[in-house]
Amino acid sequence: MKRPAWLPDSLVLMLIATVALAMLVPVHGRGVAVLDVLTQLAVALLFFLHGSKLSRQAVLEGLLHWRLHALVFAATFVLFPLLGLALRPWLEPLVGSTLYLGVLFVCALPSTVQSSIAFTSLARGNVAAAMCSASTSNILGMALTPLLMAAMAQAIGVSAGAGAVHLSWHTFEGIVTTLLLPFVAGQALQRWTGPWVARHRAWIRISDQGTILLVVYGAFSAATVQGLYRHLPLATLLALLGVCALLLAIVMPLLTLLSRALGFPREDEIAIVFCGSKKTLASGVPMAQILFAGQAVGLLVLPLMLFHQLQLMVCAPLARRYARQAA
Repeated sequence: MKRPAWLPDSLVLMLIATVALAMLVPVHGRGVAVLDVLTQLAVALLFFLHGSKLSRQAVLEGLLHWRLHALVFAATFVLFPLLGLALRPWLEPLVGSTLYLGVLFVCALPSTVQSSIAFTSLARGNVAAAMCSASTSNILGMALTPLLMAAMAQAIGVSAGAGAVHLSWHTFEGIVTTLLLPFVAGQALQRWTGPWVARHRAWIRISDQGTILLVVYGAFSAATVQGLYRHLPLATLLALLGVCALLLAIVMPLLTLLSRALGFPREDEIAIVFCGSKKTLASGVPMAQILFAGQAVGLLVLPLMLFHQLQLMVCAPLARRYARQAA
């Protein structure tokens, strides 16, 4: 039976229910550690299934797809920072100097890994290229984000504590153990697991959606427990949400137009849009604690919290629309 046009997408309904559950029953205490483990297991399973599904030729083509990676990196580390600086005359008076610095921090961050790949898979895009691009973005971001943040902070006459920056092996270790190793295991066992995955493609979809829902629940739970939404007036929160929406409203259509103008096929366009428009929360919060040591870190990461949650809510229906068009 055809879904009525007025009825929201099923994934959007699940996201709304997840957000409501996180606000009513947020996870806290030991439950946070349990949720983190469940999320890591879900991500590992997702990458194992993709490793079992993708052919080695597709993986190699994804690694060598330099034009796609160049566009994603340009959007992540050039377009976003330029937008943040160019919009300063309007953004800073709207949200204040501290939150504006937090917006610049969002603009300097690398792409997400888990949700970028999950949404690309859900939209039937180039998963291999998305995996390579998002993972490399996170690795490069360990060095580029502090440098970009220091340069932008200096440009607006604010100290971001950049002199205290230390690169950590923890992020590299997380990418390798949680993402790369399960994917390599799936590739190594593809001879045995590949046929099963091909017969049960629904598992890929369930894994994609389950990972997204776990990330959303964790993000909103953390925000609820920390009371981030109660620290500022409602008008300021709405203005900050509007700023995040503005950034997405500029970057996502622009990446779509650029992808088509440069002749990228549909699968590559999907990977470019989802990888190039996202910012990581998992790496962003630890970086903020170092870059903004001694400052109001909870307030400075609020734009990142809002942007992260908004990007998930926006990308969910977009991914499903891409999938319906492909079908």
